Amino acid sequence: MTEATASPERYEMEARIETLADGLGHPEGPDVLPDGRIVMVETYTSKLVAWSADRGIHDYADCGGGPNACMLGSDGAVYITQNGGTVGAWRAERMGRPSIQKAWPDGRVEEVTAEVDGVALQAPNDLSFGPDGRLYFTDPADYLPDDRRPGRVFVLNPDGTGELLEELPEAYPNGIVVEADGSIVWVESYERRVYRRRPGGSSELIHQLPEGHIPDGLKVAANGDLWITTFMSGGVDIVAPDGTAKDFLRTGGVPLNCVFTDGSLVITDFGEISEVTGDAPMLGRLWRVHVGVDGMPLFRGAIG
Repeated sequence: MTEATASPERYEMEARIETLADGLGHPEGPDVLPDGRIVMVETYTSKLVAWSADRGIHDYADCGGGPNACMLGSDGAVYITQNGGTVGAWRAERMGRPSIQKAWPDGRVEEVTAEVDGVALQAPNDLSFGPDGRLYFTDPADYLPDDRRPGRVFVLNPDGTGELLEELPEAYPNGIVVEADGSIVWVESYERRVYRRRPGGSSELIHQLPEGHIPDGLKVAANGDLWITTFMSGGVDIVAPDGTAKDFLRTGGVPLNCVFTDGSLVITDFGEISEVTGDAPMLGRLWRVHVGVDGMPLFRGAIG
């Protein structure tokens, strides 16, 4: 494992921010549907919702529990990380089983799996398909910086079997992406670190973000840069493929995750907060940030 740290030089890019929707309850893990709608989870309502210019926010599926992120599959279903119904002290009205789910366009929700290779899932967080059609996802425990538990990274094969890729002591693996060459990159929130695991290789620390920049979600730009939503920084850290700090996009709010589409970065934002409580504030926003940058095409796959 090699060590890389943040550059002392910080730049700030500017881009126009367009608010597409507000009044959302912990929106997370957005993706783009074939018809151009933005789909995302709304954790505090236990739903998968979608946005379009003509319909605004509308229900897509009722997941129960605490859906945490989603990604479109090649089979037309939207795959969901289901944490069971927890965000800090908040608990869902209808708790679910920690699992991977998938939702069909008609609103049906199926459980894909609640365990991998005999290991029960604890709170799946983010997910990404690879070029091999496999589904990679992070599985931290509760976010407890003062009482840290082990976190894990799993992979599911198209036939539904899978394996544990990483067992991470006292860690909170959060957002995850797959790069063009099949390398997986994930962020660890407690120590603000970015890791890469190349095909057939072992994990490598490639970057550590500055104090106060706690990584949550991320996506890969067409040029290979990593765009990382850092939820206490009020913006997005941009890290070059070699791990060098490159730029910072200030957005305000609490950006949670993102997806590229049509030269823009669509961001799910928790909303302006002063403290974390057990309440479920409906303060979240969906932004389109006109960055003039294209994303790396996302891989798609299907499980089961």
